[in-house]
Amino acid sequence: MAPWAATPGVEVRVAFGTAHADRDGRAIMRRAVGRLAPRLTDLADRLLAEIVVGECWDRPAELRDDLWQVCHVGLGHGVATILDPDRGRADLEWAERLGRRRAEQGQPLDQLLRSYRLAGRVFWEAVVDIVSEDDPAHVPVLVRQATRTWHTIDELSSAAAAAYHRTEYDLLRSSEERTAAVVDALLEGRGTEGALLTTAAEALGLPVRGRYAVVVIGVPLPPEPPEPPDGEGGGLRFFWRLRADTRVAVVALGPATLDDLTETLRPYVAGHAGVSAVVDGLAELGTARHQAELAIRTCCSSEPEIALLDRRLPDALIVSEPRLAGRLGRIRLGPLLELDAAYRDVLLDTFATWLECDGSAAAAAPLLYCHHNTVLNRLRRLERLTGCALTRPRDLVELVLALSAVRLLPLA
Repeated sequence: MAPWAATPGVEVRVAFGTAHADRDGRAIMRRAVGRLAPRLTDLADRLLAEIVVGECWDRPAELRDDLWQVCHVGLGHGVATILDPDRGRADLEWAERLGRRRAEQGQPLDQLLRSYRLAGRVFWEAVVDIVSEDDPAHVPVLVRQATRTWHTIDELSSAAAAAYHRTEYDLLRSSEERTAAVVDALLEGRGTEGALLTTAAEALGLPVRGRYAVVVIGVPLPPEPPEPPDGEGGGLRFFWRLRADTRVAVVALGPATLDDLTETLRPYVAGHAGVSAVVDGLAELGTARHQAELAIRTCCSSEPEIALLDRRLPDALIVSEPRLAGRLGRIRLGPLLELDAAYRDVLLDTFATWLECDGSAAAAAPLLYCHHNTVLNRLRRLERLTGCALTRPRDLVELVLALSAVRLLPLA
């Protein structure tokens, strides 16, 4: 504890002396700033020179002129606030406007904050120079105002930064909303509108003609949309939209194949996903979305699946015409639907496995854990119940489509 702190009289005198010195410092500061006001042009020149030192200023002359004007106006507001504090904080208002402006211009925030630090230094050094010229004895009293000056610079910097961040967020949100609206319009099939294609190409940074696909991911949805790391994924670019129960993406494939896309998606698919065929322009993304939706509807496994439309065209035909496909299923496999559910499933699984094995009972038997004669007996039972012969191509085609209908559609 200081020796005088326990003596009330000394404490009062010290406090009075501090307040008196503070008032003297403010008075000295105002007098110096009053003399500085006519020199704002020279001060702006000096500040501009400080700002451009160390920066690359191979920019048009009008940008340099604009920066000088900003320096002049900013310093003018600072001088006016000190000389006439009752007029309000025009310096803070200017800082907010400047922060918004720099964000809109896309200039780095660090440059703006650096200019405020330099402005504080140039301003303070000019004030000290004036006081030193008038009466060097006043400099120690003036030094008390340094803290107040740098506090003001911090206030202005914070106001400019806050306005910069708000504007940056608003611009980003506006850009994201525009991108989302464009992607939605393309997915809705409005790509035939000429004006939309031009807007979409600009907003997404994509060519009107190119290799594209659409992906639909169903529930459960991944927490984040997949985006391959730089240099990986064959140059894939994703533009995601979240729907009520699906996540949909326009994918710019570049040179990548649909197999590359599938491998990129695989770690992120917890349920099922559908992938369209490759289309050759933004105008066809509505068709691609429809294809991807058909592809995901062909998934019936309990394990996650990524269905490529071009590899599931028969199943896609079934789900695209459910009423007609349902009728086919009931007509061709109706007698099986009347059997005990367990035995019916055995016959249908046997038929499906036999098809996957290219019609080989010997290859299907190990997969079904039975003898190949058992496979043949089950297939003959299927023929008797349906009245179809697996050796007749037309009957086989109808049974294959009917099997898809039974597995993919509710036939009850």
